[in-house]
Order: sequence, then structure tokens, then C-alpha cells
Amino acid sequence: MNQPSGVADANPAPPPPPHGLRALFSIKEAPSRWSVAVRAAICAGAPLVAGWLTGLTAFGLMASLGAFTSLYGSGRPYLNRARYLALVALSFAAAVALGLTVETIPWLVIPTVVVIAMVSTYICSALRVGGPGAYMFTLTCAAGTALPAAGMAPWQAGLLVLSGGAFAWVVHMVPALFLPRGPEKRAVAAAGRAVAAYARAAGTPRQRGARHRAALALSAAWAALVTYQPTHMWQGATLNRLQRINQQLHRLFAKTVRDTAGGEAPGPEVADQAVRLGFAAAKAPTAHWHGGSIALGAPGPWEALRDGLRRGSVSQLVVLRVGVAALVAGVAAGLLDLERAYWAVAASVLILHAGMDWTRTLQRGAERLLGTWAGLLLAGLVLLVRPQGPWLALVVMAVQFTIESTVMRNYALAAVFITTAAITIASGGRQVADIPGLLLARGVDTTIGCVIALLVFVALTPRATLTRIPAAMAAILAAAGPVVDFLAADQAASRPAHHARRKLQAAVFAMDESYATAVGGSAVQRRAAERCWAAVSAAQGLAYSLLAACWMLEQHDGGAAGELAAELSAELGPGTGGAETIRGAFTTLATAIHTGKAPGPLRELPRFLRKETTALAESLPLSPAEGAAASGQAAG
Repeated sequence: MNQPSGVADANPAPPPPPHGLRALFSIKEAPSRWSVAVRAAICAGAPLVAGWLTGLTAFGLMASLGAFTSLYGSGRPYLNRARYLALVALSFAAAVALGLTVETIPWLVIPTVVVIAMVSTYICSALRVGGPGAYMFTLTCAAGTALPAAGMAPWQAGLLVLSGGAFAWVVHMVPALFLPRGPEKRAVAAAGRAVAAYARAAGTPRQRGARHRAALALSAAWAALVTYQPTHMWQGATLNRLQRINQQLHRLFAKTVRDTAGGEAPGPEVADQAVRLGFAAAKAPTAHWHGGSIALGAPGPWEALRDGLRRGSVSQLVVLRVGVAALVAGVAAGLLDLERAYWAVAASVLILHAGMDWTRTLQRGAERLLGTWAGLLLAGLVLLVRPQGPWLALVVMAVQFTIESTVMRNYALAAVFITTAAITIASGGRQVADIPGLLLARGVDTTIGCVIALLVFVALTPRATLTRIPAAMAAILAAAGPVVDFLAADQAASRPAHHARRKLQAAVFAMDESYATAVGGSAVQRRAAERCWAAVSAAQGLAYSLLAACWMLEQHDGGAAGELAAELSAELGPGTGGAETIRGAFTTLATAIHTGKAPGPLRELPRFLRKETTALAESLPLSPAEGAAASGQAAG
């Protein structure tokens, strides 16, 4: 494959994700989660204290499963969070009630758990729910069936879990009384920091990663400011001010993209301004702001769920892996006469539900196994001490706080306490006759689930497709065409144009995911991805240049935006043929990607996008096998 001059030096390919023994014991950098940890601890301990005070310990233990609701929804605006957490709490209650219902019908147990795992995985994957994702729903079902629930009807257990979820809902929503727009302010402030970091990294090897993080932060901010906001309510001055600040941040991002595309490094004032805007996001509004364009936002939940059903979508592959692994793990646990097959199923779901690449999946399996077997020792100590009443609540609270404090920094360490929490809650302070036997069973269950998950991942990884990169690259070109048309028609700020821009932005994010997945795959996939790097970098540069042009044109304040508008009118306006020439070049490049052959000569391109389009053409062809894979995926 050809390499554009200077691309390799200016944009070195990012390294594969960290893995191996060093990663197992290293502490990663991560945002502080003390507030999340405190909330999780309070929600986990309160039901246990209530059960102790009323003399209904079993009820308190069952209600504590609903406390897992507290692990979801952080960062969402409060009104959206209220509805979201209510659905999560109801889902936990339904999972436990369903699990207890089928517990007396042995042949229904495994199919029920498999369905719970697959449905929760599909919804969490399509909606990008994030951690802990689908795993907690399967684990809650497993833990619920292990609790001492003699004489407790499934509907009673469901109501108890729902009561624990309702308490978690209240704890989540209390800050809304004091900082009603706190999540939105934090999202915009984070976007300001990310844009400033990108401006400082421009022209260095860190540029690509910083650009991607800034784009993600801006997209997350728009989701908080637009996608997760009700459309039927008055927005208020604070939200309007935050939207304006985020637009200004996006224009700084666009300016940085344009400057770096032209070979210039933005001045330090760009980063300084982004920092000031991030600080401004935390201030109270001074006046109500009117006007401005529609923000990009993100796909709504129904659109995202429909996209997840598309043939060949990543969500479908993840759900298939989870379903097969859960079924095989459950059957294997049954054949081996393990007492709680649910635990093996939960372990297999944990490894696969996030849809990670092979390297990270293997690493997660190793982290889970190491953390589980080490956690069994700590859990055994807790079982020996057998804390009761408030002491049991304190132990669970301390363990839950530690989990949430460490899970983003070192998962193996967090798994130690996850195992301890699960066994402590399941034992419920009861005397365990055979502690070594119980701990060994849990360790064997987890090992079986992890091993089966890894085998299923290998078995259900398509062999014919080395990477999804070519298809993702073709998708960028397909999404870029309509955006060019809107620019040519001077309609970049219209609602249909924003929809087209959102699709192009999503295609860029998908390209990053495809590259990261391939780099984290097998040695063959990693080499294939590295051969595609120059084309990946060029395709992303083209897409970001288009998006940057759209944002600059929305400034309506002359200056650079006015110069760009005049350039686009002269080169792409009606009668110039510029837009048709660019679209024709995109078609030629897409054909080259599909066939794995060098693109034919391009017609003389307008100055706008000439550099980016030429860079992509010079980085082709991809290998014939990769091009054929792209053609097959595009057809699907």
C-alpha cells in the first residue's frame, strides 16, 4: 500500500492496548470516582441496615440487589436520569423475579438466563450504556437465586429488589436539588479540557489521539445538552448558555482541525480560550440566550436500537457470542453437577458483553480469574468472621466503595472485591458449613465461564474478514457525500444537514473502533490494521475537515468563516461542478477500497478537500483480501 509523504512521521500509528502481566498489576490513570463510590456504598448498605432493624435480614439482602441501580446513569442530566434509572431498577426486579420463578423448573433455568443475558447485552450494546452494562443483570439474577429466600414468592422478591432500586434512585437524584444542571456543566467543562489538550497536541505525535478524545468529549457534551433533554419543556438560561459555550468549543476544535490540515499549528490562545470556556461552564448564566443552530446530539434510543438490528452490526455479533457462551457455560455447569450454574453463566457474560477485541478480552479474562481466586481468600475470611447486622452492612459498604474506587484503575484488583461482595451478600451472614467447598465451587464456576467465553470468542470471530477497517472507511466516504452537497447548497446549518453530519461523525467514531479492535486482535489482524493506518488517518482527516467547515460556517461573524463561505461558493456553488467532482472522487476511492486496486486518476479537484482527498488516494490500495472483505460487508 502506498504511503503519503510525511504521514507516517506526523501521524504514527497508535500502539496496541496494554496487556500481559505488567498490565495486570499496573494502576491506570482515571478520573476520580469517590462520589460514585460513596453513593454505591450508601445504596448497598442501607437495605442491610433496614433488614437488621426490622429483624428481616433476608428481605434486606434481597433488597440490596436493587442497589446495583446506583452503578448506572452517572453523567446523565437528572430528568433523563430519573427515567433511565427507573427502567434499570425495574429490569433488576424483573430479572430476579424471573430467575426465582424458573428455579423450580430445572429445564427452564438455563434458557431463561441466556435470554436475560442476550436481551440485556443487546440493549446495553446498542444504546452504549457503558459499564457495568449487561453483566450486572445476569449477576443479579444469579445472586438472587442464591439468597435465603425460603417462603418468599418471586413477586415479593421482585418488589424487594425494586425497593432497593427505588432507594438508589433517590440517592442518585438528591444532588439535583442543589445542582440541577451539574451533569451538563461537568460535560461541557470536560469538553473544554479535551479541546485545550487537542490544541496543545496539534502538530505532535499525540495529535490524533487528542483529536479523537476531543471529538468524543464534544459529542458527549452535546448528548447531555441535547439528546438527553426533553423536547417539550422550556430549556432555561443555564442550558442555553451551556449550549452556546459548547458551540464555541466546537468552533475552536474546527479551527484546530483546519489549521493542522493546512500544516499550521494553532497558537496558544486557542488552548487558553478553550480552558476559559470550560471554566465559564461552571458559572451561573447572566442572560437568556436565543438563536443558534441545532446541535448535533446523538441518535435517539429507538434509532440506536434499530441500528443494532442491522445485518452485520457489532451489536449482533456481541449478542451472538454472549448467547452461545451463556448457553454452553450453563450446560457445562449442569453436566458437571455444579450447584449454581448461574455463576458460570455470569462469568462468561462478563468477559464478552462489552464487545472488546481479542487482546482486551483475553486480558479481562485473566484479570477476572486472578481477581476471583484472590478474592476467594478475602471472602473466606469474611465467612469465617461471619459479620451480622450493622457489621455486615459496614463490610458490604466498604467492599462496594473499594470496587467503585478501583474498577477503572485496575480491574484485577476490583475483581478481588467484586468476588468478596457477591459471596458475602449470597451468604447473608449465615453459618456456612463447608467454606472451602463453597469457595472452590465459586472459583471453578468462574474459571469454566471465563474459559468458555474465550473459546466462544475465537470460534465466533469471522475468519474471512481480517478487519472491519475497509468497510468503515467506505462508510465514511458514503456519509461524507451528502455533507458536501449541503455545503455546496449553503445549507450546512439545516436540520437535514445536521442529521447528515451526525452520521459522518458516527462513521468516524466507528472507524476508530474498527482500528482499535483490529490492533487488539490476532497478530495477522494487527499487521493488517497497521498496513491500513495511512488510509485510516487520511479518511479521518477528510471527515474532520468536512465537519470543521460546517461548524465554522455557523459562526455568522465574518472573518475566517466568511473567507471559507466565499471559497465554497466559488468552488462548490451551482454551476461550478465542484461538488460533483468531489462526489466523483469519493466514488472512485470507494471502488478502490472495495476492489483492493489502486484508484484511477482523479479529476482536478477544488482547493476545498483537495489535500485530504489526495492523501487518501495516495494511501490506497488496501490489500485485495481487505478490499474484498469491505465489499462483502458493504453488501451486507
